[in-house]
Amino acid sequence: MSVTEIRPNMENWQERVDLAAAFRWTARLNMHEAVANHFSLAINDDGTQFLMNPNQMHFSRIKASDLIVVDANDPDTLSGPDAPDPTAWGLHGGLHRHCPHARCAMHVHSPYATALASLADSRLPPVDQNACMFFDRVVIDENYGGLAFEEEGVRCAQLFDDPRKKVMVMGNHGIMVIGDTVADTFNRMFYFERACQTYLLALQTGRPLRVLPDDVAEKTAREIEDYPEQDLRHLAELKAILDEEGATYAQ
Repeated sequence: MSVTEIRPNMENWQERVDLAAAFRWTARLNMHEAVANHFSLAINDDGTQFLMNPNQMHFSRIKASDLIVVDANDPDTLSGPDAPDPTAWGLHGGLHRHCPHARCAMHVHSPYATALASLADSRLPPVDQNACMFFDRVVIDENYGGLAFEEEGVRCAQLFDDPRKKVMVMGNHGIMVIGDTVADTFNRMFYFERACQTYLLALQTGRPLRVLPDDVAEKTAREIEDYPEQDLRHLAELKAILDEEGATYAQ
């Protein structure tokens, strides 16, 4: 018997499980924001239909079966059960309508990345190997315009015009990370937060930074991009830990 026969209307089950695990681990890392912030994952060819967390459910409680299906081209989505709040609709709806290469999108106000977004200069210099991952691969939005209702969401989505750049530092706000899969996107979000943490800790020493040359940073970024299956293994290990603990994410 298939999963969808056991759980009616639970198409895309493995994607749901992966996304639920990402929510759980994001909360464990204290990268969540109470009952705000949202992740989404496209489930049709043009990306306009996507899975998303139900409105204002804590990341640490989300299960695969809780995820709702949102249609970026259908405003009636907002009247459905557990419909996304207007800012989630604005930000993720706009992204999936205007940026089809963003198959998965994770928006958080994680502490270190948000601290970087609060600086007048929100660039992340290549001061360590993790930061090199993002060399010339980050969009910086310096025009925060308030809560991400539909107009603001579309404005942000249109900044992802270079497919190489898969992290947006949303000035005075947080970050948006995009990718091909849940594993790819979560791994990128995790390492961006770690890179921000290292950079901000280094700044706190007040001592000069050892910034890597551009050619070394670019070489390292490409090497990491070509490193086999690191994102898949990362997420698989997190799910294994959750399974050993008897977590309910895969229900």
